[in-house]
Amino acid sequence: MNRQELLDGLTEDILTYVMHGGFPKRHLAESLKPEALDDRFEEYELLLDLHFILKPDVISFVEQLSQRLRSIRTETQTTARTQRGGIDGHINWGSTVKTRYVSNPRDRSLFVTENRSETYDIPENLVLKKLLSVIYTTLQDSEEYLKNDYEWVTNRWRNNEDLIDDLQRIMDRNVHVRRIRSPETYEPTERMLTVAENSRQAIYRDAAMLLRTRQRLFDGHPDELRSLLNQTAITPDNQARLFELYVLFRFVSTLEELQEAQPVFKTIKSGRQEVARINGRQDIVLYHDMSASDRGLSFRTDVDPTDRELTRSEQVQRSARNVASAYFEKEFQNHTGRPDVIILEVQSNDPIEYEYLIAEVKHSTREETIRTGIKETLEYLAFLRVNEEYVFGTEDAASTSCFGSGWNGLLVVQDLERETLSIDQQKEQPITILQAGELDEELSNVLGSVLE
Repeated sequence: MNRQELLDGLTEDILTYVMHGGFPKRHLAESLKPEALDDRFEEYELLLDLHFILKPDVISFVEQLSQRLRSIRTETQTTARTQRGGIDGHINWGSTVKTRYVSNPRDRSLFVTENRSETYDIPENLVLKKLLSVIYTTLQDSEEYLKNDYEWVTNRWRNNEDLIDDLQRIMDRNVHVRRIRSPETYEPTERMLTVAENSRQAIYRDAAMLLRTRQRLFDGHPDELRSLLNQTAITPDNQARLFELYVLFRFVSTLEELQEAQPVFKTIKSGRQEVARINGRQDIVLYHDMSASDRGLSFRTDVDPTDRELTRSEQVQRSARNVASAYFEKEFQNHTGRPDVIILEVQSNDPIEYEYLIAEVKHSTREETIRTGIKETLEYLAFLRVNEEYVFGTEDAASTSCFGSGWNGLLVVQDLERETLSIDQQKEQPITILQAGELDEELSNVLGSVLE
């Protein structure tokens, strides 16, 4: 599958699992963000705003801002005030007579005066101020990236080095912008947006249009999100990461179909590593790019047998660990890597039973890379432990039983041009290998075999 195919498939899943529910936004942001972004953009809405300000229409709006602000609209506001003694403003004799009659007809010192003032707080200006605030705040948060040569901003703000400074001067010093009050949380309202959209001045029409676009993004409008994906590169810098995320969503959607139950997604935060839970025919927990240590899972490989001498390779591993532990004054343990996807099934039987699927993802068609993926997947299975106890086989097991039933390990690779074994022909193998193009048809068979 090429990048565009992955992107097309991933877009639909983002709409389903982010916009319509509680998909772990932190996790998704980590997967979608360029590697340069730091923790301040882990929240999905902040991530959307970052890419929103990279849209060409937003850049163009800011480029024209200084000139357009010269024709900003104001309205004359009349303020009435009741005074005694001194007079400040134009006397409204009609209101003065009525007020005296109600309060004290003989009080000749009472007057109702009117003062006219210019107000900037009209609907169109509140729409404009809201848009400028979104752009300005997001630019402040991303300042360090805009000052460096990151590709995803180079062709936007960095090409016009004065543009950011111009916007800052406008927000801090422009008398017109400063006189517009800050919009309330609920503003601009629908009426305000409608007034701005129907304005004769382009600055207001464009501001309303951009805020509408932003709102549609936050609401999960498919066309707007696709446009954002295409225009601002809201995808991983590394295509392998994009492929990995694509596979993750295939797991989620397939499990949803098999269990006939809606996944409940978790926001990833300290102390909690699961991505999704499905309470259907069986209780299933899914982890992504995690060791699931909160479930007692580990992939520790260091085993020092007591009934025989260590092999030369084992001596190297143990000595290296001991030297590092002494040098850094801390204990080190040998681990494998960690698989890209872990599916933990929690059976509702008594006693509770567990089943596991360990999946590795390799965005490659190279034989050497695929061979590495096979070895890694087998290692994950062989050294998978729960509370220090091996899940498959025993500590001294040398047979294929240490890899599970044959359905417990899965390697997903890119589509190969050469003919390879079908899933049925792999039944005698300790793990299953699927190509990207086989996921839609065959992943349900793999998952179904694990969950039986």
